[in-house]
Amino acid sequence: MKIKLAQEEINSSLIKKIERISGEDLKMCYQCGNCSGGCPVSYAMEIPPSQVMRFLQLGKVEQVAKANSMWVCVGCLQCYSRCPKGVSVAAVLEGMRQLTLRKGEDNQKIQDIPFPFLKKAPQQALVCGFRKFVS
Repeated sequence: MKIKLAQEEINSSLIKKIERISGEDLKMCYQCGNCSGGCPVSYAMEIPPSQVMRFLQLGKVEQVAKANSMWVCVGCLQCYSRCPKGVSVAAVLEGMRQLTLRKGEDNQKIQDIPFPFLKKAPQQALVCGFRKFVS
């Protein structure tokens, strides 16, 4: 019982951090699904945007963190433009990425990226990729 309460307190603390970093109030989302319907990469996400918000509202931070959704999100803000409440799932996912990267947990290892790709990729893509995937 005590372990479950401790985990709920940790999740509550993480959710507050995510809200502070993202500037979003997770309770504002009422699950209309417009964000998932307009997301150009939701097909590749293990948890679509509207479900990400619901999981976080329910305190299931670990499940969202283990999914690929925060790494797949391209930050196009289509979710924000379609949301009747003005909630940006992209900002929430960026907040989760930041928390993960601040712990030193990289999504991609630089040495695992093929050298020919690094040589041909535009500099802006490299900088954006390193900012998004590497701590």
